[in-house]
Amino acid sequence: MRYAQLVVGPAGSGKSTYCSTLVKHATDTKRIIEVVNFDPAAEHFDYEPLVDIRELIHLDDAMEDEDLQFGPNGGLVFCLETLLENCDWLEEQLGDVDDDYILFDCPGQIELYTHLPVIRKLVDTLEKWNFRICVVFMIDSQFMVDGAKFLSGTMAALSVMVNLELPHVNILTKMDLLSKSARKQIDNYLDPDPHILLADMRNSNSKWHEKYAKLTESIGEIIENFSLVRFYPLNIKDEESIDNILLTIDNIIQYGEDADVKIRDFEEPEPDDIDENDI
Repeated sequence: MRYAQLVVGPAGSGKSTYCSTLVKHATDTKRIIEVVNFDPAAEHFDYEPLVDIRELIHLDDAMEDEDLQFGPNGGLVFCLETLLENCDWLEEQLGDVDDDYILFDCPGQIELYTHLPVIRKLVDTLEKWNFRICVVFMIDSQFMVDGAKFLSGTMAALSVMVNLELPHVNILTKMDLLSKSARKQIDNYLDPDPHILLADMRNSNSKWHEKYAKLTESIGEIIENFSLVRFYPLNIKDEESIDNILLTIDNIIQYGEDADVKIRDFEEPEPDDIDENDI
């Protein structure tokens, strides 16, 4: 069995920082975690990728081609579709190592995960290669400090869950950048209570909420009735926070459950070696 995290989310949510943080944490705890870069537009990251899609195709290749003439969004989709058409290349680059643990660092184009089929097809391919996968959906905690924005982020997470149909963990990133008051506000949202969200929105005196109050309440009921969305806070400066996130995901994908139990060798003492004082 092989293990993987599919790291997704909107642009600026901290996906690459999360990957480099987990690689460093794994090194410190005597584990090996590799990262595969699936972002053809990436310019800089703080890890050495096991596989880099830019060696196959770069976003600039799609945008500068005179026949294609793609923009940034269309170019990203084209690059990932090109990757799908070259699965043999990807399989060769990944190798075939039992019990390896890989983070797939994906682009920050939210449409790839909410309704387009390309990432779903990539997931199907990885599962054929014996990967056990957990989706890690990341969203910037600074975006989620009021009820309306949090409700929007929650619906985005639900869309990704429905589209990819995989075990799923939602993470609030950049918790270390929040003020004390913002952290206190976020605490109410970690396990979303629609009643708190709706009350917060009613108190905002928003004209939008006044007009679409019933729609907002219906969305809140969906969140409450299905209990599908929960968020985990991540502070990359706190080793305990990192460890808790990694442990949660490891449990979901059952990482390490097939490992052999280490038993220390023990030999029964010979009768002649037994001290009479010990009897």
